[in-house]
Amino acid sequence: MIELDNISLSIPIFTNETRQFKKTLIRSVTGGLLQRDSAEVTYIKALTNVNCKIYKGDRVALIGHNGSGKTTFLKVISGIYAPSSGNIRKNIKVYPMINKSFITSAELSGLVAARSHYMMMHQSKEGFEEYLDKVIDFSGIGDYIYLPVKTYSQGMASRLIFSILTSFDFEGLALDEGFGAGDSSFTVKAEKRTNEFIEKAGTLIFASHSDDLLKRFCNRGLVFDKGSIIFDGKLDDALELYYEK
Repeated sequence: MIELDNISLSIPIFTNETRQFKKTLIRSVTGGLLQRDSAEVTYIKALTNVNCKIYKGDRVALIGHNGSGKTTFLKVISGIYAPSSGNIRKNIKVYPMINKSFITSAELSGLVAARSHYMMMHQSKEGFEEYLDKVIDFSGIGDYIYLPVKTYSQGMASRLIFSILTSFDFEGLALDEGFGAGDSSFTVKAEKRTNEFIEKAGTLIFASHSDDLLKRFCNRGLVFDKGSIIFDGKLDDALELYYEK
């Protein structure tokens, strides 16, 4: 379904502070390699020579410290980032559920937010009314759907965006961490919905720091370190290696 061949990604950093770097190559405890070229431009080498094949129906866990390359990997396979070098081949559309927030202004209504997400997915308003009814019913937001998002409590906003995003099915899903479910009265309902939503994904690539979530949904693990995959195999073996490092 997805094949990455020697994928690397360097991200240029344009700030005055990077001039303070004294060396051309700098490593940190976490994060990708920092590099400076002859033009004195500093780069973060977010991914380095990544090779990987993901097959239909795979349930892949991405494991590693913050800054190790997991989210960048998700963005590359879902088309948000284009690699600096290497080749990527896909015969599946991978939806990036990385920024789990509204794509419209808080000045606009929940209705507009729901419609915008629906249009982005379907490029058509056909079937939207039925979708909207389900979103309103599950979120319990009622007529607040017609008011600006800025008037919502944090719990109401969380319930609505959760309901909007989990009302779609995806052939391929790139998921970064879990969902914020809102207030406690919504938690049990939301957990059941989350399980159903993730299980419906045909192919799952899931980055999380929660072993419980990874063990629940995945059976294969990729361990990342400084932008490279250092292990690809059974999930239990991947987690064991990660904690040994």
